[in-house]
Order: sequence, then structure tokens, then C-alpha cells
Amino acid sequence: MKLHSIAAAIALAAGCAAPAIAGEGQTPQGAHRLDHVWVVVMENHGYGQIVGNPNAPFINKMAQSVNLATNYYAVGHPSLTNYLEIVGGSNFGVQNDNSPDWHNAGCAPAIVSGVINNEANPAAICPISGQGIDAATPAIDYTNEVTGTPGMPATGAWNIDGTRAVAAAATVGKTIADQLDAAHSSWKSYQENLPPVGADGVNNSDGVFVNTNDTSVLSNPKPTSSNVVALYAVKHNPFAYFKSVQENGGLRKVVGFDGTDGLYADLRSGHVPAFSLIAPNQCNDQHGKSGAGVYCAYDPNNDGTQNGLNPGLIYRGDVAVSRIVGAIKGSRAWGEGHNAIVVLWDENDYAVNTPNKVLTMVETNYMGNRVVSNNYYNHYSLLKTIEGTLGLPCLNHACDASVATMSDLFGR
Repeated sequence: MKLHSIAAAIALAAGCAAPAIAGEGQTPQGAHRLDHVWVVVMENHGYGQIVGNPNAPFINKMAQSVNLATNYYAVGHPSLTNYLEIVGGSNFGVQNDNSPDWHNAGCAPAIVSGVINNEANPAAICPISGQGIDAATPAIDYTNEVTGTPGMPATGAWNIDGTRAVAAAATVGKTIADQLDAAHSSWKSYQENLPPVGADGVNNSDGVFVNTNDTSVLSNPKPTSSNVVALYAVKHNPFAYFKSVQENGGLRKVVGFDGTDGLYADLRSGHVPAFSLIAPNQCNDQHGKSGAGVYCAYDPNNDGTQNGLNPGLIYRGDVAVSRIVGAIKGSRAWGEGHNAIVVLWDENDYAVNTPNKVLTMVETNYMGNRVVSNNYYNHYSLLKTIEGTLGLPCLNHACDASVATMSDLFGR
């Protein structure tokens, strides 16, 4: 799409209903005001693959005792798209898992250029900023995410439930991190196995070495993509894709699990940000990774059921959630003010002809009764709710009139 066409589209959208207006809307109402929110994002398993799975005992015990969403859906595929939607209310024209085009001021982000970063586009993703149009999310995607036998009709991927779609809309290139900075509040992105050099310019790491732009003490042999197991993956670190974070010191707020400024140190000290995004590594988030041992291997099969899953991978994720949730609830910060922990899965990993429904749990320190909600929610609902709980305006599709606040799960 040409730039003048984008400008015209934005101008047209400004005269339409509120959901089409780029940027921020009113502060969402109907959710309890919070002091701290921790969001733990797990990977690539649908609701029915985790609920009732004997290899996830802690998660299932938690699901039976905290507030539970039984009708919550990921918006799209693949992983990065969902992470962007969780923190920014938009896919920002990104429908692949490509790494950032770090600090490149000479390229236009997809929402400005109109060139969608889909699976056929191998280019690194320009730092997201500015205003423009995001990518539509069709109910069933027959162009970007397809499977099937060559020469035969493609099987499309169900983005939400196979019936709902999200139209492309005017979008501003910012996230809840920008909103918190503007409000003089605080946030951090906790990324397990982030290397000692930090997040800047790092696409993948095993926690020590990185496989791009390596400047470690080892000069020969250089770590490469073939000998570094990508435990940390930037595709699970959405804030790193934004110009505001890359250029304005925001990467200092992207830290690991360990170290003096990491997740567990912050929890031990009780000094925690208002908003925490927590991403375990690709073994511990149930994503799976080749070359990391049998208990981290990818699921042998994914048909949307528990058949063919790697039991070791499921159990690793269960232990990770147990440790993270236990550390949060063991911190003095948990008892100070009104707080919530959210544990959810990003998507169902393209299970064919299967709704993209994922497990989402909310534990609070202020609600006395367990709530099981069958209301329809998605990643935009979560962002809208968290923005409301922190006194922030809604952002992008989180402002859509069709997106509900998760009041029943977070309390009013």
C-alpha cells in the first residue's frame, strides 16, 4: 500500500467508530485497580492439551483453585504475533517469527510501509513505530499459515475459533511499556537465559553465547546457529521489536531470571515493577527445541489432543510454572496492595481444524471466591483488562467495542 493510501485510510478511519481510530482510547472500566501484575506466557499448546494432562500436575491443581477462563482464545499465529497482541493490542503487520532489524532507522515498519511481515517475507522486522495499518486476521488463514500435500488443496490455520476474524485497522506503534513510561510507572520483561551481554542485538542465546553479532570472549570457534541451542528467543520478547525500547534505554528493562536485577532477585527484594512479562526459556515454556535433550524435544505430533505430546516437555513447563508462581507468592510484594498473576499460553501451534483456545488462569490476592468464566475473551481482552487495572488507556484493538474487559476474573 502506498503511503498516501495509508494516510487516506487513517483519515477515513478517524471519521468512523472508535475501534478504527489509531492509538489510545479511554481507560477501560470494570476491572479492579491493581498495584502489580505478573503475566507468565507459556507456549504452543491448546486448552485441551494442558487441562487434564497428568504430566502437568501443578498447572492442573492451579486451574482448579484460581480464576479460570474456559473460553479464551489466541488471536493468530505464530508466536511473535500473539506476544505483540498481548502487549500492544495489534499484530503491527507482523505475522511471522522473524528477528528485529536492530536499530535500523532507514527502514519503515510494516504499519507504515504496508508491506506485511508474513511467512513468505524473510526480512528482519523494522523497529516498530509511527502510525499506519496493521494486518487483518482472517478466521481461517489459507495464505500465510497453511499445511497440506503439494498439489492438493491447502488446509488453513484457524486463527481464533475458525469463525471470528479481525479486520485490519489504523494502529499506533506502541505497547503497554510506552504507556507505563508515560505514566511514570514501571515495567520489566523477564527472559530466561538472556545472555550476560543483555538483550541488545541478541536474537537467540543459550544463556551464555549468542548466535548473532557475538562479541564473547571466545574468538574461535565463533558460536553459530548450529552450535548454540536457542533457549532464549527474541520472538518471545515483544518489547525488543519497538523503536522506543531499542533507542531510549528500554532494553535495560529486559533482564534475565537470575542476576542482581533478574526475576528472582527482584522478587526476593520485593522491589517489583507494576507490570511484569515473564517468558521461560524454550524448554521450560513447553515450546520445545532440538538439540536440548529428549525432555525438551518438540512434540512428536500435534493434532490438538494430548496424543503425541512429549511428556517430558509438558512436565518441564509444569515445574517452571510452579517455581515462578511460588516465587511470586513468596515475595513480600505479593502481600502489598492488590495484585494478580496471569498464566496463559500464546497459541495452539497450528493444530489443524482446531480452535485456537488456550488455558488462561488468573490468581489474585484480593478475591475471596474462585470464578470459572465461559465468557469469550482473547489476547486483546487481557491487554484491555490490564490497562484498566493499571489506570492506562486502551490501545489499538484493545479499544474495539467487541473486546470485553475480563471483570469477572479480575474483580470489579
